[in-house]
Amino acid sequence: MGRAYVYVILGGGVAAGYAALEFSRRGVGHGELCIISEESVVPYERPALSKGFLLPEAPTRLPSFHTCVGANEERLTPKWYNEHGIELVLGTRVKSVDVRRKTLLTSLGETISYKYLIIATGARALKLEEFGVSGPDAENVCYLRNVADATRLVEVMQSCPGGNAVIIGGGYIGMECAASMVINKMNVTMVFPEAHCMARLFTRKIANYYEDYYKSKGVKFIKGTVLSSFEKDSDEKVTSVVLRDGTKLLTDMVVVGIGIRPNTSLIEGQLTLEKGGIKVNGLMQSSNSSVYAVGDVATFPVKLFGETRRLEHVDSARKSAKHAVASLMAPNKTWDFDYLPFFYSRVFTLSWQFYGDNVGEVVHYGDFLGSTFGAYWVKNGYLVGSFLEGGTKEEYEAIAKATRLKPRIEDLAELERQGLGFAVSIGQQLPTVVATVAEVPSFGVIMNKPLHAWHAVAGVVLAASIAGFGYWYGRRRRKW
Repeated sequence: MGRAYVYVILGGGVAAGYAALEFSRRGVGHGELCIISEESVVPYERPALSKGFLLPEAPTRLPSFHTCVGANEERLTPKWYNEHGIELVLGTRVKSVDVRRKTLLTSLGETISYKYLIIATGARALKLEEFGVSGPDAENVCYLRNVADATRLVEVMQSCPGGNAVIIGGGYIGMECAASMVINKMNVTMVFPEAHCMARLFTRKIANYYEDYYKSKGVKFIKGTVLSSFEKDSDEKVTSVVLRDGTKLLTDMVVVGIGIRPNTSLIEGQLTLEKGGIKVNGLMQSSNSSVYAVGDVATFPVKLFGETRRLEHVDSARKSAKHAVASLMAPNKTWDFDYLPFFYSRVFTLSWQFYGDNVGEVVHYGDFLGSTFGAYWVKNGYLVGSFLEGGTKEEYEAIAKATRLKPRIEDLAELERQGLGFAVSIGQQLPTVVATVAEVPSFGVIMNKPLHAWHAVAGVVLAASIAGFGYWYGRRRRKW
């Protein structure tokens, strides 16, 4: 018993939905594409789980957040898949993958063969038992990775209104769940081993702003320590969280957000792995030419950094999935993936965006006592990362353009003085950014020039000063 398809997407998360939309737009035939997912629902926008799904009033529920509404595209309901001839194998676990034979074996014993496979298995939430903590199976200990997790979390929260909640972890899940639980009028305590929240991304100064804001909402922080054990009652519910230093926190529920691990076990020993994920080239193609990988599970070349990275974010999942499909359907018209790493979050009335890399020297700017501030990261004399809280759509677009341009920075004090204005000025002057370095008079900041896609005659030099920002930029046309 078996089925055969031209294209199979293994995994039913965000990336699968965006890949399906791209396949349909490129004319995939009815019956050529199949999506296999352990979840019983069609792909949805995972960020909704830690935001709208947990709200006490008018909470977000399916089908409202099926992909691809997160990028203002079509909403792909089960009806949409049926109308486009895309086969769905839901609620099904794949037991094994044979890359050489191009087959997958499901837990029900069915064999599914393919010509091309896109691995979009994503990642799983790390569990407490992996760190030697006993009792994580209690009914009031919650994780958040899928709709079932979110549903359970809401049920537990509703069972103890106004109660105490302990959140283990200070990253994305911890911060976003904490905000939602405060809105649900829970008393929230966050516990994590780092010196400040969002330690992988935020500087201490940025983190202090968010921690102070959360504290104003009643959130307590216990930093520099970890969970040691639980105390439970006769019904096996957790009643206390015991920390390594002996501190006991009375609680009605626990939310665990301590990271994720890519789901690569099905192909280990068959494909090349790197940095925890499946190594792919700029076309998202793995070491086996018929297998592609996208989203959290893919380690791909990031041109901006000149190295491979595995990125855990919905934006990377969406865009890498679309690129893989383009590579499959139009290989002679598809360039290598040129991705600008992007991360964002929206909690309470706050909203921040980050582009690039958070390495090198940091320059903070703006009003950290107000609502708009940010930071630049400068490595080896070039801007490599930008962060902004409280920006407008145009300002966020500006920091993205500036980061992709990688302008040369000679004077950090001047960059700090210009602050957000530096990125805005680049965004206004350079609507299209592709780069080589231009020689210009040095006023502390040196910008890159745009390289036009058409042929131009070398030798034309333009120079201009940008009033109010105290620096010059130049650009010269040259042939490709």
